[in-house]
Amino acid sequence: MLPENFSVRRIDRSSDVVLANLFEHYIYDMAEWFDLDTNTDGRYVYSTAPIWERGADVFFAYAGVLPIGFGIVGSAQAWIGEEGTRDMQEFFVLRRYRRCGVGEAFVNHIWDQYRVPWLVRVLQRNLPALPFWRRVVEAYTGARYREEMRTIGDRSWSYFTFDVSGAGEH
Repeated sequence: MLPENFSVRRIDRSSDVVLANLFEHYIYDMAEWFDLDTNTDGRYVYSTAPIWERGADVFFAYAGVLPIGFGIVGSAQAWIGEEGTRDMQEFFVLRRYRRCGVGEAFVNHIWDQYRVPWLVRVLQRNLPALPFWRRVVEAYTGARYREEMRTIGDRSWSYFTFDVSGAGEH
């Protein structure tokens, strides 16, 4: 069940401190799959400056006034060579708000903002994420999507591609 007062808003650089704080939780979750370590001060730190510099669109999910997740949308051209295709570059929901419909409602809201072809890249070692993405992509597209494995460097990825440019609202 979604939390009371669940909402999604596109944010701008004025919310960068909150984004950086949420990224610390995201990196903590991803550390085991990407072999990441903390800095010498014991924190996971990520510079959000490149997100804004490349012109990505950033969304926050909220439970009332509390930010509970973020989604970052950019171009997929570097990954699949198709101009106009959007890429779910990063997606995160705080653990407390997982498995209650927040992730699906959040990503559906984001996808509804862009009636275009989409790419979602998921690291295959991220075992909890794969079933989530398979389920939400299948539900959103009515099973009209493609999943393919790609190896980039020493990492295996699932690439989910689908086109909702002609689809109606969900």
